[in-house]
Amino acid sequence: MDYLHYLSPASWAGWCRAALRRRQAAVALWWRRLSWWRKGLAILGGTAASILLLIFLILAGGVAYYSHKAGQFDLKRIVHMPERSVILDRNGVELGFLQGHGDNRVIVKKADVADAFIKALLTREDSRFYWHGGIDWISVIRAAQVNWKAESIEQGASTLTMQLARNALDLDRDRTYGRKLLEAALASRIEGRFSKDEILELYMNRIYFGSGLYGIERAAQGYFKKPARDLSLAESALLAGLIRAPSSLSPFRNPEAAVRERDVVLDRMAEDRRISRADAAAAKLEALHLRPENERVAELDYVKDAVHRELDLILDPKRIEAGGLTVRVTIDRALQDEAEAILRKRLREVEALPGYAHPRYNPRARENDPDQAKILQGAIVAIDNETGGTLALVGGRDYGQSSFNRAWDAKRQVGSTFKPFVYATAFSHGILPGAWEDDSPISLPGGNGRSWSPQNSDGGSLGTQPVKVGLIRSRNTMSVRLGLRIGVDTVRQTASAAGLGDQLPDSPVALLGAFEADPRSLTAAYTVFPNQGIRKRTFLISRIETRDGEVVFQNLPVQLRVLPPGAAWLTSQVLGEVLGAEGTAASARTTLGLDFPAYGKTGTTDDYRDAWFAGFTGKVTCGVWVGFDQPATIVSRGYGSKLALPVWVDVMKFANDHGYPAAELTPPGVLQTTSVCRICSGLASRWTGQSYTIELPADCVPTTVCRGHLLAARPQKDRSQGFFGRLFRRFR
Repeated sequence: MDYLHYLSPASWAGWCRAALRRRQAAVALWWRRLSWWRKGLAILGGTAASILLLIFLILAGGVAYYSHKAGQFDLKRIVHMPERSVILDRNGVELGFLQGHGDNRVIVKKADVADAFIKALLTREDSRFYWHGGIDWISVIRAAQVNWKAESIEQGASTLTMQLARNALDLDRDRTYGRKLLEAALASRIEGRFSKDEILELYMNRIYFGSGLYGIERAAQGYFKKPARDLSLAESALLAGLIRAPSSLSPFRNPEAAVRERDVVLDRMAEDRRISRADAAAAKLEALHLRPENERVAELDYVKDAVHRELDLILDPKRIEAGGLTVRVTIDRALQDEAEAILRKRLREVEALPGYAHPRYNPRARENDPDQAKILQGAIVAIDNETGGTLALVGGRDYGQSSFNRAWDAKRQVGSTFKPFVYATAFSHGILPGAWEDDSPISLPGGNGRSWSPQNSDGGSLGTQPVKVGLIRSRNTMSVRLGLRIGVDTVRQTASAAGLGDQLPDSPVALLGAFEADPRSLTAAYTVFPNQGIRKRTFLISRIETRDGEVVFQNLPVQLRVLPPGAAWLTSQVLGEVLGAEGTAASARTTLGLDFPAYGKTGTTDDYRDAWFAGFTGKVTCGVWVGFDQPATIVSRGYGSKLALPVWVDVMKFANDHGYPAAELTPPGVLQTTSVCRICSGLASRWTGQSYTIELPADCVPTTVCRGHLLAARPQKDRSQGFFGRLFRRFR
C-alpha cells in the first residue's frame, strides 16, 4: 500500500516545493558563474522582450479597437450614392438634371468606362490596386519615411479602397493617424465584402471631379461633352489628374495646370508600362476640346423649372430630395431647341421694325439690368393632340435674364383668339357656317349709363355676310351679334369646359376675348378642335422611375367632352380658311411658306399690346404670344398676324418636317350633303327664300324644317348709316 502514499495531495505538494527549491538553486548557481557582461546582455534581452511584448499588446489593442469601430459602419452606405434626378424627353434624350436634388452624377458600369481612364486612374491613385487587400504596405513604408523626415503627415498612402471608405462614410477630413487607422480597418472590411471590380466601379461613380461633377460619367459629359466610354487617352489622363485637386486643376479655370497634370499622368502610365512611350507622346499633342462655355453650367431653364413645379404636385418632398429618379417628360428636345431659337430670331426682327421704341435684347446683360426688364418677350407652347403631352415650352427669350415663365404664368388678354369658341358654341346650337349675320355697327348698354360699341379693326362694315366670314376675317361686330344670339352664358359654359372659364366676365365683352389667360391654357383649349371636341388634360411628366426601374408615377389620361364632334370639325374648317386668301392669317401661305393643311386664329389686343396666334394641325396644337411683361404698345399696327404668326409658322413647319406630319382633319363620320336655310339654318323647304348646300357631319344636320320667313335676308353692302339700314336692323 506504499504507492498510495505517493498519490496523496500532501505528498504531491511536498514534491513540487522541493523541485522548485532545486530549480531556484540551479538558477542562482548559473547566475553566479556568469561574467558581468553576460549578465548585462541577459538583462537587456529580458527588457527587449518586454518591450516587444508591450508593442505587440498595443498593436493588438489598436487593431481590436479600430476593427470594432469600423464594424459599427453600415457598408450599405458605400453602395448608396446620392444621384441627381435626370430628366429625359419623350425620345429618351437627356434634357438635364433636377437642381438641388442629389449629387450631379450618373451611375455607370465599369464596362461603360473607357479602358484608358481605368488605366490612368490606377496609375495615378493606386498602381497596386489588384495586388493588395485594401492596405498597400509598400506605400505605407514609403509614406512613413517621408513623414518621419518631414516631422508631419505629408503622405497618407491611401489606396482606392481607403479613399472610397473616407468619401462614402463621411470620415473626419483631418490628417491624423487615428483617421488613417480607421480607414485601413474599413478598407479591410470593404475588401472582404466587395470584389475588386465592384470597388473600382463604386469609386469611379462616387469621386468628385470638380465643377459640380460627381462620377466619371458626369465628368466626361461635363468637361468633354461625351460619355465616359468614349474618352480618349489624353482626356482620361486629364480627368485622372483632377482627382487630388479638382478645384485648382479644373480645365475650365486653369487649363494650363490641368494639361501639366495630364502629362505627368501620361508619363507615369508609360513608366508603369500601361501604355507605350509613343502613345504617351501622341496624347500630349492632343488639343484640349472642352465643352463650350455657354453650355458648361447646368442652369435651370423654362422646361426644368416647369418640371420642378409639376414634380412638387406629384411626389412627397422627401422622395424628391433623395434624388436618383428618372423623370420622363413629354417634351421633344429637337422641337424645344428649335422653338427657342425661332422665338429669339423672330423677336429680333420685331425689334428691327421701323418705329420700334423700346430697349432691345442684350444677350450679355444681367438679370437685374433695368433695361432688360423692359425688352420684348414671347412664349410658345406646343401640345401633342393625341396625348395632351407638352412638346415644347418656351417661357421667354432668356431664362438667365428672366426666370418668369410666361408660358405658364403670364396672364394676358387673349383678344380674338377666343372667337373660335364663340363660333363653335353657335355651331353646336344649330347655327351653321353659311347662315347670314350682320356686320354693321352695334351699340350695347354698358356700366354707369354708358354704351359699349365694339369696332372692327378696319373701322368699317361688310354688311350681311355668312357667319363664317366673321371668324375668317375676325369681325368684332359679327362675333358679338352671334354670341348674343346664343347667349353669353352659353359661350361661357363652353369656355369653362375648355379650361378658359375661370376668368370670363359675365358680359358681352367676353365674346371678344376681353379677359386674361396664360398661353398654356389657351393652347390646351385649342386642342378641342383637332380632337373632335374632346379636351385632353395637358401634362408635362409622363412617368417617374427609380434608379432600379420601379415606376413611382405614371400619368393617366384624362379627357372631357367640350363640343359635339361635328361642331368642332366645322370650326376647324373655318379656321383653315383663316389661313386662306381671305383670312387674317393669309400671309402664312403667301409670304411665310406654309404649304400644308393647318388651322388657326390671330389675336390682337387694344393698342397693340399683345399679339397672339393659336392654331393646329392634325398632330400638334401650338400657341404663341408676343408682348411686354408690363403691357405697352409693341409697334404701330402690330397685329398678331405680323408679330406672332411668323413664330407659329416656323415652329409648325419644323414640327411637320420632324416627326409630326400635317394632314387634313378627318370629319367625324360620313359627311352628308344638305340644303339648308341661310336665315334659320333649318332644312330647306319650298318656303325657304335663301338656301345653300353644305356638307355636314351627321350630328350637325338640322332636325327642323324651314317654314319660311317674312323677310328673306340677302347679302348687303354697308347700309348701316342709311334709312334702309336702320329699317333692316329693326326687322332683325
